[in-house]
Amino acid sequence: MSDPVVLLDDLRDESDELDRLVSELGEEEWKASTPAPGWTIAHQIAHLAWTDRTALLAATDADAFAAETEKALAAPDRFVGEGAEEGAALPPAVLLDRWRADRARLQEALRAAPPGARFPWYGPPMSASALATARLMETWAHGQDVADALGVVRAPTARLRHVAWIGHRARDYAYLVRGEQPPAEPFRVELVSPGGESWTYGPEGAAQKVTGPALDFCLLVTQRVHRDDTALVAHGPDAAHWLTLAQAFAGPAGAGRPARTPSEEA
Repeated sequence: MSDPVVLLDDLRDESDELDRLVSELGEEEWKASTPAPGWTIAHQIAHLAWTDRTALLAATDADAFAAETEKALAAPDRFVGEGAEEGAALPPAVLLDRWRADRARLQEALRAAPPGARFPWYGPPMSASALATARLMETWAHGQDVADALGVVRAPTARLRHVAWIGHRARDYAYLVRGEQPPAEPFRVELVSPGGESWTYGPEGAAQKVTGPALDFCLLVTQRVHRDDTALVAHGPDAAHWLTLAQAFAGPAGAGRPARTPSEEA
């Protein structure tokens, strides 16, 4: 886990990069469809605004967060989607203002958190660093959906190390959420960063290993790409199976993305 200050700086920068991508869009562009079925660019930003606001409650008002959790439990299949729908219905300028205000307040709350503080979440309580990592991962992933909708190719950055870390860390969760038993032995992940450095996770002598580009791994664990459309290599059958179900995010098992057809690759 990275230093909390570095993490929060990276979260701020990731959010600002996405903000620049959408801030000059026209009203019709906000309605553009993204790879997530039924979600426009407005839905993507509304979802980030909603989750940032929820994370802010977790960091500042445990009782209010508990009330939100009760709502989620009452409608687990609709709760997230309804939050995105509500925000997407707002004028883009209003939605942007809400997102900017709540993510700024979240930054302040997490920077002010005392060492060792833990915050409630949808699962085990999270430290400030873990909460910031989760927010960065989700901001990057939904930002990828926005970039894909706009036909923009984003240059990968060293901030992906946080996404890769949580993707490896969440290995067991990806099994459990599908009703499968995680392998007993740890896996090794060896990635090539956007700058050419090596990022490694897990014990060096692990029998099961994944190697390849960090960008491909991050796209896979956030389910923004199909396994067949990556340059990732699985060493061992358990590692190969993991790559078919890996997910870095909490919640139900994601459907993933279909493999590209030959026409899409051309």
